[in-house]
Amino acid sequence: MAKTRELCKDIREKIVDLHKAGMGYRTIGKQLGEKATTVGAIIRKCKKFKMTVNHPRSGAPCKISPRGASMIMRKVRDQPRTTRQDLVNDLKRAGTTVSKITISNTLRRHGLKSCSARKVPLLKPVHVQARLKFANDHLDDPEEEWEKVMWVRTTAPY
Repeated sequence: MAKTRELCKDIREKIVDLHKAGMGYRTIGKQLGEKATTVGAIIRKCKKFKMTVNHPRSGAPCKISPRGASMIMRKVRDQPRTTRQDLVNDLKRAGTTVSKITISNTLRRHGLKSCSARKVPLLKPVHVQARLKFANDHLDDPEEEWEKVMWVRTTAPY
């Protein structure tokens, strides 16, 4: 459903007054240039809540203030490998208690996606040892030898 413009307080009170005077929804709508459904909604709200002003939006208020969100964004921009738990701890020190999911939602709202750090290292210890052995074996080779090296794949491609 599309968001509609809000009627001013005077028009809402005039709608309620005309209804109390005995006029129907369509008549009031034609007189004030509003739809009958709008008039009905305002009158139903007045009967239920005894007032014509709009209620604040539904849902829980944001736990992280705009200042806290900018602090999170600054920290993530400066240190991209920071974890959500680090951000939770930073906010806790600042006086706001939030969960990791709240941090993720805030990052996503500001255009960033949080992801889990890689659990398995890219190089296994065997590979590290092989690279180290290769480097040590060729440590004393002259530079001219390196220029002549042609790199080939030692295993067949898949």
